[in-house]
Amino acid sequence: MTRDFVVLDGGLATELERRGADLSDSLWSARLLVDNPNLIRKVHESYFAAGADVATSASYQASIQGFAQRGLSAEESLSLMRLSVELADQARRNTGGEGMVAGSVGPYGAMLADGSEYRGAYGVSLETLAGFHGPRLQALIEAGADLLAIETCPSAIEALLVLELLERWPGVRAWVSFTCRDDERTSEGQLIGEAVAAVAQSRQVVAVGVNCVAPHLVDGLLTRMRAATSLPLVVYPNTGETWDAESREWKGSPDTFDPARDVPRWIDLGARWIGGCCRTTPGTIFEIRRAVSREP
Repeated sequence: MTRDFVVLDGGLATELERRGADLSDSLWSARLLVDNPNLIRKVHESYFAAGADVATSASYQASIQGFAQRGLSAEESLSLMRLSVELADQARRNTGGEGMVAGSVGPYGAMLADGSEYRGAYGVSLETLAGFHGPRLQALIEAGADLLAIETCPSAIEALLVLELLERWPGVRAWVSFTCRDDERTSEGQLIGEAVAAVAQSRQVVAVGVNCVAPHLVDGLLTRMRAATSLPLVVYPNTGETWDAESREWKGSPDTFDPARDVPRWIDLGARWIGGCCRTTPGTIFEIRRAVSREP
């Protein structure tokens, strides 16, 4: 976390599917914590080998409520969340022992599996959100995650609630990243500058930014975020398509995401933690590492 630049990993589910995994149910990549954990570890190893400094655990879609649909108990569910961190740590040790393991804390909307992480406004109480996130945080922290990735947040309200829960573990650090409807607002509609400024008040936040946004939105978002905080900015876009939750597939035409062209510009705009999200691959991370390595 003291480096000038941190290269994050890329799309976990994308690479799992490329290797033949069936992620068609609501658990998405968390399904393989039950069915094929070794494949998750191998994908983490591929991202470390490609130049990533961080492996993000396969816990984005993991929750007690989600695993209950597979007939698992609460303790079995929490054990699988801890396993997600252990797999990333095994991959780190198998590839030289460098880098960090980030425990992925996906939003409540990810559990709903209806695309709510790109809309927000779930219509549930803060107590419901706290009951959802609290046990997940504890499991990831107890498993030894180096930091947490509070990611794909459609709402500043949810992100702030997670940070309030995190105060129970004052030594734990996190980054926070939002999804956005355009280059000005989060998916739920808050101005991105206001959302970033709000979460940046937490002493536990080490970087803040956006993820799973189209590459063409990144320039405007970085400009607005840079004006709102002095923290390192994190950005890991998807490739520009739109997720159709009903058909469970990406639709539309991708942006032209060229790390050699785009990453230096994003660095000029304040990005310091850079990676990829859905539809990106170890090849994408290799190119991001090359682009970052050319920076003074």
